[in-house]
Amino acid sequence: MGVLNTTPDSFYAGSRVLSVDAALRSAEQMLAEGAAILDIGGASTRPGAEEVPEEEELRRVLPVLEAVRKYFPEAILSIDTWRARVAQEALDVGASLVNDVSAGRWDAGLLEVVARYRCPYILMHARGTPKTMQQAPFYSDVVREVLDFFIQQLKELRRLGICDIAVDPGFGFGKTLEHNYTLLQHLATIEAVLDLPLLVGVSRKSMVCRLLGVRPEAALNGTTALHVLALLQGVRILRVHDVREAIEAINIVEAYEDPHSIKIALAP
Repeated sequence: MGVLNTTPDSFYAGSRVLSVDAALRSAEQMLAEGAAILDIGGASTRPGAEEVPEEEELRRVLPVLEAVRKYFPEAILSIDTWRARVAQEALDVGASLVNDVSAGRWDAGLLEVVARYRCPYILMHARGTPKTMQQAPFYSDVVREVLDFFIQQLKELRRLGICDIAVDPGFGFGKTLEHNYTLLQHLATIEAVLDLPLLVGVSRKSMVCRLLGVRPEAALNGTTALHVLALLQGVRILRVHDVREAIEAINIVEAYEDPHSIKIALAP
């Protein structure tokens, strides 16, 4: 899943596409490099981010969605939003799934939209809001509490008839560095308990930057290391800024897990 942020304040400047033309260039490159999904968002959810007005979020994402759908009709497009109206209008112009950092808790109508459109849904765990989530987050047992949260939310989703679900542990969303790495260590357990595909979004995040003492622009190598660790535990979707490098990590892990499947790639 390649990230297209139509926001001027996303934590990693390299992910920002502030015009339709820039979004089309990025989309073309990501698809050429092997992205299966493009995730388009118009409101930053980085720690400390201020809430973006709904009209502004719509102004940012709808033209990009329409253009990418027109020029790359084969692409699977995801709308990264917690708002019901944004999700509905995005689905109307070409989005195929909803990626929701709020787990349906910040806008009561969002899950109703997902249920009505019968679209795939990414359920993410977060504590607090982007503005408050990193203010001393605390868990007695982060793995158990995240699992309990998912189990309860999944009951509600299934009650509404939402069944095509992937789960995102929400790295960096209301978690300390220790919480993040504890969750990373137990991804296989989370997947086994929930029996749903896991999505991981760790690309260039603080769990790389703070640990290694680098800025997001220098966090690609650390990101790739995290991707390999996640893939080895059965993660099915990587949400990334750098598609080519993520595909290379996937290919290497697949060869490690099944050497008989290896196909030699000839240099151009």
